[in-house]
Amino acid sequence: MTSTLPPLERGTLPLLDADVLRMFVAIAESGSFTQAAKQVFRTPSALSMQVKRLEETLGQALFVREARRVTLTPEGEVLLSYGRRLLRLNEEAVTHFLAPSLDGTVCFGTSDDVGSRILPHVLARFARSHPGVQVNVVVGRSVEMLERLDREELDLILTTTGNEGPAKERGEIVHAEPLVWAGLEGGVAARRSPLPLALASHGCPWRGMALSVLDRMGLAYRIAYTSESCSGQEAALQADLAVAPLPQGMIRPPLRRLDNETGLPPLDNSQVAMLCRPGAGAATDTLAEHVKAAFRELR
Repeated sequence: MTSTLPPLERGTLPLLDADVLRMFVAIAESGSFTQAAKQVFRTPSALSMQVKRLEETLGQALFVREARRVTLTPEGEVLLSYGRRLLRLNEEAVTHFLAPSLDGTVCFGTSDDVGSRILPHVLARFARSHPGVQVNVVVGRSVEMLERLDREELDLILTTTGNEGPAKERGEIVHAEPLVWAGLEGGVAARRSPLPLALASHGCPWRGMALSVLDRMGLAYRIAYTSESCSGQEAALQADLAVAPLPQGMIRPPLRRLDNETGLPPLDNSQVAMLCRPGAGAATDTLAEHVKAAFRELR
């Protein structure tokens, strides 16, 4: 296939500057030139000028400027994906040569709903930049992770939480997204009475939020299926045995979000809290930063 670029331009494509990409990603993630300027220690006018030059370089509009925020164009969405990857590779390369060598062991605890979404990427990235650190992963219920952290059996944990609870009070919220009702596409479980539910065991924040809102609305329900894992809940939904409260980002075909037409009441946000054992060390702190970066990329 013949290239459409003039002969002089082949091999002379412009390079994307890492600082400009960092500014672009900050604007895209915050939705605001003002907020991004604070993050990268520049003025909003300086960011606006850099974005204009970047758009001229690529020949594409990257943002739609609205009254109170900016949003990405389709081309901006594509560049955001490339930008995050390029910045991540740049960080890994610099870390390999300049960062102090880390070693030791980090005991990392997570619930399965959280770990399955980010853990493969986090562990792969961390292993490339810090190969001397051994990471031991424990998967279990959020309440168990808190108990093991307090016993100093774990160095770093991720737990799901609602608007209240010990995890939110003690930890750092690193991710939040809507908790929604989910069911089988084309299924009938949501129309049954009493409403059949597939829930995790006692202590799960999603279970507590769902039952609380159903009780307040006076809707009849029955707990038709209980599972310690999200995969077990999803199996019940795929069999059209029940509906379940799940984070919006976890819903994949053949499941779908059950919106207002089912008459189900709205739920609060699902949040992920990160807690570190005091004095756990540099390796734990570094892994924690990798975890936070992975959640930022989910936004």
